This record gives sequence, C-alpha cells and structure tokens, in this order.
Amino acid sequence: MRDLGVRVAWVTGASSGIGEALALELAAKGVTVAATARRADALDALATKAAALGGSITALPGDVTDAGDMISIARKISEAHGPIDLAILNAGLFIPVSADPFDLDAFRRTFEVNLGGTAACLAAVLPAMTARRGGRIVVVSSVTGYAGLPSSAAYGASKAGLINLAESLKFDLDRRGVAIQVANPGFVDTPATAGNAFAMPALIPPSEAARRIVAGVIRGGFEITFPKRFTYVLKLLRLLPYPAYFWLVTKATGWDKRED
Repeated sequence: MRDLGVRVAWVTGASSGIGEALALELAAKGVTVAATARRADALDALATKAAALGGSITALPGDVTDAGDMISIARKISEAHGPIDLAILNAGLFIPVSADPFDLDAFRRTFEVNLGGTAACLAAVLPAMTARRGGRIVVVSSVTGYAGLPSSAAYGASKAGLINLAESLKFDLDRRGVAIQVANPGFVDTPATAGNAFAMPALIPPSEAARRIVAGVIRGGFEITFPKRFTYVLKLLRLLPYPAYFWLVTKATGWDKRED
C-alpha cells in the first residue's frame, strides 16, 4: 500500500463486518488506520486487536450522519498522522422492508446513513484532497444497487444511489487528481445480512471481502466487484426483460416459497 502512497487511511463503519476487516487488513499492510463508527467500545477492541498483530488503528468514534463530526474527525486524523491518503466510506445500515406494512421511517433512516453519511464524509475529505491533487476514495456500495432484490427496497435504492454518486463524481475528480472507486461486493456474512429472509448464493466472510477490496485498491480501476462468478451474473440479469428478471430472481432466492 505504501508503494501507492497510502500511508494514512480512514475507514468508516469499522466496528463490525467489512469495515472491521478492512481496518485490520490495512493495518497489517503497514497503513496507519483511523477507524470510525458509533460504538466506541468496539473500536477500542479493534485497536487492541491490531496492536497485537503489529498494526496501528486509532479509534475515532463518530456518527457519519453528523457532518460537523466528520469534518472534525478528518481534521484530527490529518493533524495527528498527516494527510488522509485513502478514505473507505463503508458505514451503512440495512433494514429489511416490505410493502405491507410499509415502513417510511426505515427508508428515511437507511437513506440518512447510507447516502447522507457518505456525502458527509466526502465533504470532510474532498477539500484537502482536491487542494493537493491527491488521494483516493472508495465508496462501498453493493450488488443490491444493480437491480431490485426481495426485502431490499430501502437498502438497494440507497446503494444504487451510491453507485451513481461515485460514477458522477469521477468526472470531476479525474480532473482534480483524486481517484474514486466503488466497491460492489456480493453477499458477505455480516450482522447486516444475517436477517435476510432469502438464500444468499456465494456468501463470503468479511475477511475475504476486505482482502478483495484492498486488492482492488492496489489494482486500480473504477469498480471493485466480487465474487465475479456471482456479481457478473447479476450484471447480466439486469439486462433481461423484466418478466424474465423477476421470475429468475424469485426462483433463485426462494421467494416463491416464502410464507408471509
């Protein structure tokens, strides 16, 4: 990672799942990692775990929906460790939803964290990156942003928004010397996916997801997606006529056998 000029990284949503695994993966590669999430106790435990492995993780608790808090944390990182070379914006919320009953609050909370929280973090890191014409941002989205999946109306819509956000910002950031990537993992075995009421093919552990995201950062390119045997099938499915798409996804997820 240091060969890429990545010495200091900021990882949000680092208290569990992919974010926790990412912080450990980067620390193991010699990167100074600042880890942010709302749960201070989990971040402290993460920092202790990294120290035992010879890495360095600094716990900086905060709520990504608080834009002022994110600006303050980004400033603390820069003052203590130097410029943020890599920001992995991973914080996210998954709330399964259905049409009946329709939970408007679940949509609002999901959009506030997944979209609003990412935007708040971008506001915290982009001014310094564009000013020095350097740095890299990874927006962690999901293959659920490719097309609709059962119980994912709120989450999938927010992730589709993140993909579009990263695509749109790339036009400007390319001209300003800042790299941006979007990570679209398949199903990862995290507390968020544990509540899914359908089969999750090609499920992988968070450590594997973290390894592949970091490998994608090193490799470059805009999209980091994995496992390709699954995610590329979803890319193809979204090209199908809607009747075929809905039938195939219903069968693949077992949604037609689900009891309300």
